Amino acid sequence: MYPILECRKITYSYPLQHSPSLQNINLMLEQGKVYGILGANGSGKTTLCSLLRGFMPKFYQGTITGEVLLKGRPIAEYGGQLVKEIGYVFQNPFTQLSGVKDTVFEEVAYGLENMGVPADDIEAAVIQAMENTNIRDLALKHPRQLSGGQLQRTALASALVQNPDILILDEPTSQLDPQETSNVFHIIKKLKEQNKTIIIAEHKTDWIAEYVDEVVLLEKGRVYDKGNKTRILSNPELEEIGIMPPQVTLLCQKLRESGIPIITLPTTYAQTKTVLEKLLFPIVEKR
Repeated sequence: MYPILECRKITYSYPLQHSPSLQNINLMLEQGKVYGILGANGSGKTTLCSLLRGFMPKFYQGTITGEVLLKGRPIAEYGGQLVKEIGYVFQNPFTQLSGVKDTVFEEVAYGLENMGVPADDIEAAVIQAMENTNIRDLALKHPRQLSGGQLQRTALASALVQNPDILILDEPTSQLDPQETSNVFHIIKKLKEQNKTIIIAEHKTDWIAEYVDEVVLLEKGRVYDKGNKTRILSNPELEEIGIMPPQVTLLCQKLRESGIPIITLPTTYAQTKTVLEKLLFPIVEKR
C-alpha cells in the first residue's frame, strides 16, 4: 500500500470566520483502505471531507495554508479531471441529484454525458455502477419515487460511475434506517474488495467498528487521534469529546465496572463473542 491522499499542515477558515475550521491537519491516507472520520458536531468532519475532495478554497472560498496532495501531486493541478479520481457523496442525497432526469438510469449517467463520454461506454459504466450499489432494478423509476435509502444508493452510483480510485462519503447513513444503513456499508465492503480507498464521515460507531480499517478522530478542527480503530473506539475519553462508543463496548465497560475481569474492551460483535466465551467457558487445563 502507498499514500494516495496527503494533508500537509492544513489550516482552513471559511469566509468571514474568525477561527479556523481545520487547524494544522497532517494526514497520510493509503491506497485500498477504509477510513472512518469521527467527531462531534462542529468538529470539522464535513470540512475535512470537502477539503480532501478539493472543494477548498475553489468553491467554498475562505483562506487556506498548507497543501493537499493526490498521488503525490497538488490536488489543484487536477482541475476537471479530479472527478475521475475522487467520487463524493453528500449527506443529503437530494444535493447530489440533478433534478432534470426522469429515470434513475439517466440520473446515474448524467455526469458521464456532461463529459462527452460515448453512449456505449456510458451504458456499460452505468450498469456496472448500478450493480455495485444494488439499484439495477430501479433503472426505469423516477428519482422522486425512491425511498431515502434508494436515493442514497443512487447518489453512490452517480459518484461511482466515473470509476474513481477514491470515494468520500459525508455521513451517508444519517437519514437512513438500520436496513438501509446495512445496505450502504455492504456496498462499502464490496468497494474495498475492489481496492478502492474509502473515506467515510459517520456518527454510527457500531458500523465504523465493523467496517473501517483506521479511524481519524477530530476535535474542534484538529486531529485528536488517528490509527487503530479498536484502540480509539474503546478509549474511555471518547464520550468526553462527544462521541458514543459502540454498543458492545459500552456493555463490556458496564460488565467491567461490575467486577467482571474484562481486560481489553471489544468494539465489534466478533470481539465481544470471543471475550464473553472466554469468561463463560474458561479453558480447564488437564492435570
